[in-house]
Amino acid sequence: MATYKESVGTAVRDIAGEDGVVTGQLWYDTDANEYKYRQQFKGDAWSTQNSLNTARARLAGAGTYTAALAFGGNAPPYTGATETYDGTSWTEVNDLNQAREYLAGLGSQTAAIAAGGFLGDKTGNSETWNGTSWTEGNNLNQNRYQLTGCGTTTAGLVFGGNGPTITGKTETYDGTSYTEVNDLNTARRDLGGSGTQTSALAYGGDTPGTTAATESWNGSSWTDVADLNTARRLAGAGTDNTNALGIGGETPGGVSALTELWNGSVWTETTNLNTARQELGATGASNSLSLAFGGTLNPPAVAFTEEWNANVAIGAWVTGGNMNTAKRLLGRAGTQTSTLAFGGENPGTAFLSVTESYNGTSWAEVNNLNTARDQLAGAGADNTSALAFGGNTPGITGVTELWNGYTWTEVNDLNDNRRNLMGTGTATAALAFGGFGDPGVGYRATTEQWNGTSWSEVADLNTARSNGGGVGTNTAALCFGGFRDPPPGPIDFTELWNGSSWTEVNDMTLANNSMGGAGTNTAALSFGGNSPATSTQSWNGTNWSNETGLSTGRSTLAGAGTQTLGLAFGGDTGSVTGATEEWNGTGLVTTTVTTTSD
Repeated sequence: MATYKESVGTAVRDIAGEDGVVTGQLWYDTDANEYKYRQQFKGDAWSTQNSLNTARARLAGAGTYTAALAFGGNAPPYTGATETYDGTSWTEVNDLNQAREYLAGLGSQTAAIAAGGFLGDKTGNSETWNGTSWTEGNNLNQNRYQLTGCGTTTAGLVFGGNGPTITGKTETYDGTSYTEVNDLNTARRDLGGSGTQTSALAYGGDTPGTTAATESWNGSSWTDVADLNTARRLAGAGTDNTNALGIGGETPGGVSALTELWNGSVWTETTNLNTARQELGATGASNSLSLAFGGTLNPPAVAFTEEWNANVAIGAWVTGGNMNTAKRLLGRAGTQTSTLAFGGENPGTAFLSVTESYNGTSWAEVNNLNTARDQLAGAGADNTSALAFGGNTPGITGVTELWNGYTWTEVNDLNDNRRNLMGTGTATAALAFGGFGDPGVGYRATTEQWNGTSWSEVADLNTARSNGGGVGTNTAALCFGGFRDPPPGPIDFTELWNGSSWTEVNDMTLANNSMGGAGTNTAALSFGGNSPATSTQSWNGTNWSNETGLSTGRSTLAGAGTQTLGLAFGGDTGSVTGATEEWNGTGLVTTTVTTTSD
């Protein structure tokens, strides 16, 4: 067998621990007596950026992801608002001469075209942007709206639309006038499009009826190529007919967050938008660097902006040691390397008292709770100091127990008995909020603070709920997602606790319940749940963003740790599991290499 030095050209170094190790390095850890390898996980991701100044849908865009132009749309009403983007924020500049929606955009931030659109009726109006103001030029040959365009102000292409019926009309622009050329094979409106005047791509849209059809333009005619994976109306960005991005839109099932990559041959589904929306604007230099902005959640119009980056460092979940007892609906406390899991249920034992401690590698059974139960909450800094409260015994309970690192001791109960509640904080300063009360009481907004001796009722949540996520301290907490009734169903609502009251803040990227959580009220992580079971979302103190999903999708799990070093354990995958996963927010992960002898 060839040695590492012979194969790679560098000897394996002996290093105590991980000091000085670089990405891609294999070394022998003399502390652990193991070979280890450090790798950087990479992937594709949308990141939330500063919003447009004017929330709107049915707008157009031009330029790159760091030098973009957004114009027109419906706020409502029709608007000519124009904004420039510098990679960080949007700035209002001079409006279009003709306010309109459903227009086509092409060009750059300093030299763009706005063509066609709708302002009570279809129009063929075309305006040119010189970096400062819009000037009216020669009109399209066919008045239409819901069209798209690509190229430059001296070599442009516009295609598709509605005028007066759905059309495949294609026109080129030479800097002065439009010329009709060969039509699309499939007439459509609200389509995605990108590329140049001689190398373009048209995809998706409405025929009527959503279509996945994709066509490639070679400068003289359109050719049918591989379809999108999901038929929809959508926005698009890209460089030519070999490189495109299909973004968001509307499927027969409703507003979509779907993103697909085109490599010249096939479409591949990739990471979704953080916020699903239709009738949005998009632009970008390629399918690896793009920008999506505005749109509608149907209703209202939104100002959200998201930046797309491909092949960047992303957070990653890696497998940890399984729990000794598979369980769901359990309580938790601690960090990624010092965790306590207690109570819960599995099919063999409806109500568990079992307690397990995690040291960053494996779980060990320790002394049981005094009261076996599931659907409880927990708080605690690590596996030596924790608080367990509430749950189902059966019978909804407010029983509270204190863990000292060795045994559980019963202390004063919650004032409001409940199950499926949320909890956070430490063993001497905890917060209990939400949950489900006795029959006839239902979903709870009740919040109680623990001072190390007893519980005191404080200000209620704005939205009563159970089965949500909770992180932070008893003076600075975050409550997210959950289940409420009425109306019945999972929610995406997020609330921030400042020690005296709850304030509603920005919603999660999707409604979810029965998830795990980790972190603080300014840097949190939500993972698992019912919508979907692999979902991972991070909170930066202002907005939620989608992250790499769990390897084992599940609901009714527990979580511990921080936004960058989290732990997911237990739950229900369709059957109860003891699977444990460790989250590394930087995606820089060290793994132990198993060696074999010749």
